[in-house]
Amino acid sequence: MSIAIIGAGYVGIVTGTCFAETGNQVFCMDVDEDKIQLLNKGRVPIFEPGLTEMISRNLKDGRLSFTTNLEKVVKNARIIFVAVGTPSCADGFPDISSVIRVCEAVTSSMNEYKILVLKSTVPVGTSEIIEGKLNRQTDVPFDLVSNPEFLKEGAALEDFMKPDRVVIGSHSLAAAEEVGGLYAPFVMRGAPVLVMDPRSAEMIKYASNAMLACRISFINEIANLCEHVGADIQWVRKGLGTDRRIGSDFLYPGIGYGGSCFPKDVRGLVQLGRKVGYTPHLISKVDEINQAQSKRFVEKILKFFSSGIAQDLERALKQGKKIPEHFSEVCDLWQLEPVKEIELALQNKNVAVWGLAFKPRTDDMREAPSTRIIPNLIELGAKVTVYDPEALDEARKVFGNTVEYASGSYEALQGADVLILLTEWNLFRHPELDKMREVMRLPVIFDGRNQYVRTDLIEKGLVYFGIGQ
Repeated sequence: MSIAIIGAGYVGIVTGTCFAETGNQVFCMDVDEDKIQLLNKGRVPIFEPGLTEMISRNLKDGRLSFTTNLEKVVKNARIIFVAVGTPSCADGFPDISSVIRVCEAVTSSMNEYKILVLKSTVPVGTSEIIEGKLNRQTDVPFDLVSNPEFLKEGAALEDFMKPDRVVIGSHSLAAAEEVGGLYAPFVMRGAPVLVMDPRSAEMIKYASNAMLACRISFINEIANLCEHVGADIQWVRKGLGTDRRIGSDFLYPGIGYGGSCFPKDVRGLVQLGRKVGYTPHLISKVDEINQAQSKRFVEKILKFFSSGIAQDLERALKQGKKIPEHFSEVCDLWQLEPVKEIELALQNKNVAVWGLAFKPRTDDMREAPSTRIIPNLIELGAKVTVYDPEALDEARKVFGNTVEYASGSYEALQGADVLILLTEWNLFRHPELDKMREVMRLPVIFDGRNQYVRTDLIEKGLVYFGIGQ
């Protein structure tokens, strides 16, 4: 089968490469000439484990190619996937103008029957809007299909090639079956191919992301309560997760979600409700809780450094005294009274940051918690040094020269008054604790992902604060 992918972004590249891997002839088109040149050389502008190797293999075998020529790919392909961005407008509603422009351009180049597949995340009703526009533009027959993607960055290839389900929305059963046939190699283990109306298919994408975001905000709310009442969220999470009705997925407390999907889709669903005269109250709070979680994390750090207990720690270390074994456990940060103005607590403090991407196994920093937390620390007077194994180039675009960039994790710790962990890369999972104590000025860790076992760090003389503990 000859397939065209319009839009060589994250979704387009992964989709095209995976279809090529199963023997299809795939033409990926994008207007960015520099990106296309890089891709044709096997160089990938995004970090996704295994993707570079798969692209190189399919380029070599001639099943995959990248071009800027829209007319050529449209005429050579029967099924055309549209995978361009739908960024949020100022009010949070998705901007579908790029999707409409691409579909109109595709229609202008059609010479015979085509199937247009919307892979982009679009609000409910978009398929009908586009279908109406295109029917007025051309007499060439076509069918429109909604086929939302469910790819997790860092595991996108596995998600595509071993999907939980394939969702197809179309008023044409024949077109739906033809698109469904492309996924046959990926659903041989029994994953369902769900064929439905376009509006339901479009809603599934938003509902799925909103549900997962809701679970994250819920467990963060419970974690915050645990800190105030003296419970341990690690035990609470296990108790919840072992209930078969609930399960443990996306019940990991931390500093909130980020990325290109959850924030945008939650806000988009809220705005969709308002446009049709319904306020989704629960979903409206999900994003609000998520934003507050990052602020609360900074507040915890401020509470520590503005309190007498932080000064006691610094004094004891200067005198060569051993840190009390249960120092962290007696620090109820929300009960500590400041001994100086809390706004000045981080003035000239050296803050080391491990992890900048919104999640491990990607270099994506879109709406990452780091993009909220680090500017807040800088505004409070902290000197910030950052390290991430993949996202430093992206970080330079975001932070510029407002932070220092370390070449490694321990280099970031040199002379640090505190380490804050923002992304749970495996690289950071088992650090040399003795070395950390040796290079840090104060051995204080604020773990925004609960990656570490509290007792392990306490036994090595580090002061540790997690989430909900």
